[in-house]
Amino acid sequence: MAQELHVQPAQKLVGDVLVDGDKSISHRAVMFASLASGASHIKGFLRGTDCVATTHVMQKLGVKIDWPYENELVVHGVGAHGLHAPTEVLDCDNSGTTIRLMAGILAGQSFTSILTGTDQIRRRPMGRVIQPLRQMGAVISAHQGNNLAPLQIGPNPKLHGISYQMDVASAQVKSCLLLAGLFADGDTTISEPGPARDHTERMLNAMGARIVTRGQTICVSPLTSSLKPLEITVPGDISSAAFLLVAAAIVPGSDVMIRHVGVNPTRTGIIDALRAMGAHIRVTNLHEIGGEPVADIHVLGSELHGATFAGDVVVRMIDELPVLAVAASHAKGLTTIRNAGELKVKETNRIDTTVRELRKMGATISATDDGFVVDGPGKLHGGTVDSHGDHRLAMAMAIAGLHAQGNTTVTHSEVVKDSFPSFVRVLSALGAAISSKEVRP
Repeated sequence: MAQELHVQPAQKLVGDVLVDGDKSISHRAVMFASLASGASHIKGFLRGTDCVATTHVMQKLGVKIDWPYENELVVHGVGAHGLHAPTEVLDCDNSGTTIRLMAGILAGQSFTSILTGTDQIRRRPMGRVIQPLRQMGAVISAHQGNNLAPLQIGPNPKLHGISYQMDVASAQVKSCLLLAGLFADGDTTISEPGPARDHTERMLNAMGARIVTRGQTICVSPLTSSLKPLEITVPGDISSAAFLLVAAAIVPGSDVMIRHVGVNPTRTGIIDALRAMGAHIRVTNLHEIGGEPVADIHVLGSELHGATFAGDVVVRMIDELPVLAVAASHAKGLTTIRNAGELKVKETNRIDTTVRELRKMGATISATDDGFVVDGPGKLHGGTVDSHGDHRLAMAMAIAGLHAQGNTTVTHSEVVKDSFPSFVRVLSALGAAISSKEVRP
C-alpha cells in the first residue's frame, strides 16, 4: 500500500532518542555470519526492507536464520564453502548493497545463481563490480550484456587474486572484491581514490580474516580457516541520525540527544559539514563496540551559514547530501556541493530529484554536473512533494517540512522503511507533528 507523510511546522524539537540500527553494518553482519562456522548473535539489527532482503537471500542459499526478537537474530553459519545452490532467483529487492556484495560472495561458489531486484536495481550500474570480478576469473553474465541486473554468476573455477585500482571511492565495490578475495588463490589488493566506509574490513578482521590496510590500499588474503561467529550489537545508523541532526539544527530552540550512534570516521562527514555551517553539535561518550566507534550526539537549534564542500568530506556523507541541501536552504549565504557525481546512480538521480523537490517548496537551489548550489536562507513553504521512490529523499523532504510555512505532504513515502522504519515514531517523540497515512494508488 502506498503511503504519504504529513508534516506540520515544528515549534521546537526536544528529547533523548535512539535511531534504528546501522544499515551497512546490518547487511554485512548477516552475510559474514552466514560464511562463519557456528551461530552468530546479532542485536540491534535493522529490520528494514533492504536488510530483510539480505536475510531472505541468505536463507535461499541454505542458511538458517532465527528471529528471537524484533531486532535480534541468530545466524547459523554454514562456513565459507557451505552455501547451497539456490532453487530460485535471488531477489535483492531494492538493495544495492545486497546485490553488489552478494556478487562477490557468489563469485567464489561452485554453483550458478541469479541476482535480481526491483526496477530501480535493474537500472543501477553493475559494471563496476562485473569487470573486476571477471578479471579475477568469475563467470558473470549481465542482462543483455549491458552491465545491468539480473546477473547470472557461476559456476566458477578458482578465483585469482588481482591488483585493482578503483575509479570511484565505493564501499560496495570494495566490499564485493574483498569478499571475492576470500575465495581466491592469492592475495587481492584494492586501491581506492578516497576514503570509503570500512565496515567490511573491520568486521572481517574481527572474524579472523587477514585484511591489511595501508592508507588507501587494502589487501585481503584467501581464507585458510573458518571465519569466527559474531557477537555484535549494531550501533545506530549515522545516516538515519543525520535527519535528526539537520531537523534540530534548523528548528530554533531545539535540544536533541541521539544515543548509541555509529561514528565510524568514514561516515561522519555530515557532522563535520554541519559544524562547518555553524551547528552546535557535541559528540560524547565515545567508545567501541565490535571494533566500531560509537557515541552519543547532542545537537542544538543553530544559526547556519553557507559553506563549500568537496573531496573526501563529500564521500563521507554521500547518502546525507539530500538532507544537507535542506540545511543549506536555511543557512545564510551560498552552499556549494562538488564532487558528488555518485548521487546520479543512487536510488534516483539524487542531484536532479533533490533540486526538483526543494524548488517546489521555494528553495533557491540549482544543479551542477557533480552537485548543487543552494542560496539561503529561503522561506520554504509547505506543499506536496514526491519521494520518487527514494527513502532518503522522502525523509529529507519531511525534514524540510518541519521548518516550512504551512503543511507538507510527501508522497510515495512507504520507502522510508527501507532504512529508517521508526522515522515517524522517533520524530514524534521529539515533538514533531508528523504522521504516515496509507493511500490508494
